[in-house]
Amino acid sequence: MNSDFVIGLAAQAILVTLKASAPMLIIGLVVGLIISIFQATTQIQEQTLAFVPKIVAVFAAVLLFGPWILSTLVDFTYNLLNNLHNYIG
Repeated sequence: MNSDFVIGLAAQAILVTLKASAPMLIIGLVVGLIISIFQATTQIQEQTLAFVPKIVAVFAAVLLFGPWILSTLVDFTYNLLNNLHNYIG
């Protein structure tokens, strides 16, 4: 195992992490932006108004994108374990 392998593996792990978390982050960002615009136009400054819908939206995103996230993580792990024997030794 050399430094190129470790750096490549770390880069792949970061990419998979970003891919797996992107749907929840993007949906949370969009819902937060919509709620912020609503709060600015109505001058309602309630903290729970921003927090609760974002949590619900992120949970819905987990339910919607959960199978895709799981398959992405399983594919990464499968490829890692199958190709690990090529680099050990």
